[in-house]
Amino acid sequence: MKTQTTGFTLIAKTVALATGLMLATASVYATENARERRDARDTKQESRQDARSAKVDCRQEDNKSNAECRQDKRKDKQDGREESREVRSGQDAPKDAPAE
Repeated sequence: MKTQTTGFTLIAKTVALATGLMLATASVYATENARERRDARDTKQESRQDARSAKVDCRQEDNKSNAECRQDKRKDKQDGREESREVRSGQDAPKDAPAE
């Protein structure tokens, strides 16, 4: 009778340990995934603000029309989206590098 109890206890402890490890792994993955999402969002938001500033500067300093400056803003925002995708996919492009 004592052998059955010991075997059952061993199995129960093994199952509990395996479950604990699986939960810990899932938690670590979720934390990493959330960090990547935040970094990508921050990158995209920074590029949007930079594009807004560049458009204002374009109109004031270069004496271009709103339509001409709009194209520059679109390109800047698209570059920011691409950089955000790279951050999200784990490639983590440097902030000073020009986007292709």
